[in-house]
Amino acid sequence: MARAAVQRRLTWLRARLADNLPESPRVRRLVFDVPDWRGHLPGQHVDVRLTAEDGYTAQRSYSIASPPEDPRLHLLVEDLEGGEVSPYLTEEMQAGDDLELRGPIGGYFVWSAAADAATPADQRRPVQLVAGGAGASPFLAMLDHARRAGDPTPVRLLYSARTADDVLGGDLLGPETTVTLTRGAPPGWRGRTGRVDRALLQEQTFPPDARPRVFVCGPTVFVETVATTLVDLGHASSAVRLERFGGTGDPA
Repeated sequence: MARAAVQRRLTWLRARLADNLPESPRVRRLVFDVPDWRGHLPGQHVDVRLTAEDGYTAQRSYSIASPPEDPRLHLLVEDLEGGEVSPYLTEEMQAGDDLELRGPIGGYFVWSAAADAATPADQRRPVQLVAGGAGASPFLAMLDHARRAGDPTPVRLLYSARTADDVLGGDLLGPETTVTLTRGAPPGWRGRTGRVDRALLQEQTFPPDARPRVFVCGPTVFVETVATTLVDLGHASSAVRLERFGGTGDPA
């Protein structure tokens, strides 16, 4: 059902907000009930459309942060100063309010247990995720999906955040996740500090000879820098999939 959703004709759906929760000081988790939702794959996104009383519309895209197994749709929205859509979503929208969304969108930046089901567990190519800031959103869906499905595919996440308070989805980050903080660490911090560079990628990601499928998501500069370094380390460029977004240019 979820695979069929990738290719079906997209129409605008009515989504009702069930909850608007703080995820970090700058990010809210919006939880929607979407009655006509036909399922999605981890890594896909949706378009959100707001319409003013005078008919003016504004539209933005957001990665889906919830796994296909969750009946509700979760979006992590960063409140961008001067933004046209995010301030309404994060500050004004309340439970019971409706908006329009369209999706799921995208078949390139996705991974699911079903895709590996026909491959013996000991022959599966590992999955390497590298996130900068809010770029962790689609990876939270992948991690949650892998656990719920009991999938044996090796998955790792290297996650760069500004501070410990900026880390998203903390309840989903297990031993397969390495978090590095770039703007100071709190007392007792046992993770890494500093930006994602060549040395950290060599140390905390699957090596090229493991032939991992690599997904990199975050601000443009972060994504391009990480992708270039991975290829320079020996990863095949065809195995590295990228997802860039606007907003804060510095992920951490």
